[in-house]
Amino acid sequence: MRLEPRRNNRLSLRSRNLRATGAAACLAAAALLLTSCGQSSDSATSAATEAAKVLPQRTTASPSATADLTEDQQERKSVLDATKVTFDDAATTAVGEVAGGKLVDLDLEGVDDDDRDESPSPTGSPTGSPSPTGSPSPTGSPSPTGSPTATGSPSASPGADGPVWVAEVAEKDGTVHTVRINAVDGKVIEARVDADQDAEDKKQTADRLAQATQTPEQAAKVATEKKKGTVTSVSLDEADGNDGNSVVWSVDVVGSDWKKTTFDVDAKNDTIVREETDND
Repeated sequence: MRLEPRRNNRLSLRSRNLRATGAAACLAAAALLLTSCGQSSDSATSAATEAAKVLPQRTTASPSATADLTEDQQERKSVLDATKVTFDDAATTAVGEVAGGKLVDLDLEGVDDDDRDESPSPTGSPTGSPSPTGSPSPTGSPSPTGSPTATGSPSASPGADGPVWVAEVAEKDGTVHTVRINAVDGKVIEARVDADQDAEDKKQTADRLAQATQTPEQAAKVATEKKKGTVTSVSLDEADGNDGNSVVWSVDVVGSDWKKTTFDVDAKNDTIVREETDND
């Protein structure tokens, strides 16, 4: 009878030890579980952060800047992006090639070359050779899309040597010289007398210059004050609906939207008498 209580005591102590060991094991398992959960949570958070860094770049990428431009606007952008020589600098260089000469026309080749497209060169000229007006063109006819053909006529985009300024500089008697200037480095490519002028042509040019009391640079300044942009063409011409007694500087300005606006500026008083924007 005396041994029974001691046996019960030993069993009770063993039970308590087992319960304590089990509790410790549970606590260790719980700690391990919490650690694993914390690591998983950190990994998920890190992955979400990395995704947040990458996804906005993919989803917010804007479309191409030229996606909404018309064909004409893309052509202007292509030429002007490659052009480094400004209208003023090209004008100074061109006039410097003709002693006592005055500028009557300056045009950035490849930007709406309507005049040269309508003026075919002699049919006997070889492919790619300059026409009398200074622009190479074997046939003078535009392609079906309205842009010059690629067989020697002016390209709408810069060629291998880049864009070109084409100037016409007149002597006092009206004799016109064509001067071609590289629009990237400003070097003169060619300077020659136009071969297709007659006495009447020379007289007309001389008369217009005599009437023009304002310079092409002044006309360009008036135009760009009205519309901010890049001057791509300046030409001395008769005013519309006129009998030849009034002359204007026709100035083309291409704005940041790549649209071209033509201003007719009175060559005597710098007044804008006509303004027209080409939305193509």
